[in-house]
Amino acid sequence: MTTHAQRERLLFADLLERSGPDAPTLCAGWTTKDLAAHVVVRERRGDAAVGMVVPQLADRLARVRKEYAEKPYAELLHLIRTGPPRLSPFSLKQLDEASNTLEFYVHTEDVRRAAPEWTPRTIDPVFADALWARLERAARLFGRRSPVGIVLRVPDGRTVVAHKGAPVVTVTGEPSELTMFAFGRQAAAKVDADGPEDAVAQAYGAKLGV
Repeated sequence: MTTHAQRERLLFADLLERSGPDAPTLCAGWTTKDLAAHVVVRERRGDAAVGMVVPQLADRLARVRKEYAEKPYAELLHLIRTGPPRLSPFSLKQLDEASNTLEFYVHTEDVRRAAPEWTPRTIDPVFADALWARLERAARLFGRRSPVGIVLRVPDGRTVVAHKGAPVVTVTGEPSELTMFAFGRQAAAKVDADGPEDAVAQAYGAKLGV
């Protein structure tokens, strides 16, 4: 049975292939090839990927990612499609589903929404519930650097606190759009934000995400 993470992985790889290596993304300064290299390093080079969370190792991460970005684009796409090696923790189906469902959804949207005249993707209810379930678990991690309180709310009234604090900004949208907001793609997320004007501006300017 195909998992959400596996499906999003293949959708991401197919989109990268159609877009080519030089298309823009929502990741500042990164082309589609840079983004592909990031994904491959994250899954296959744990020794370097730790630089995503350990500032002292960020330079090493940048060097390794640059090395991978110099590989043939087709090779990077093959590595994404085939998934992590057996000894990678991401090869475990449960961890893959927990860690990569949001990761691949967001990176697919990084490519889609950087294109001119992009249109919203239809999200089926089952996948929407999967996104919300994972967002509930990770919201505090994504919102930890916010200077203001942030509450994420779906239209049916379910909420999760991404950051405790005052004043509070309530961000309302579908789970897919709240995921984009929480991952630091605030400007590209189709959501409504309610709260003091200055607090809303701070929420949009905050460095959210991992």
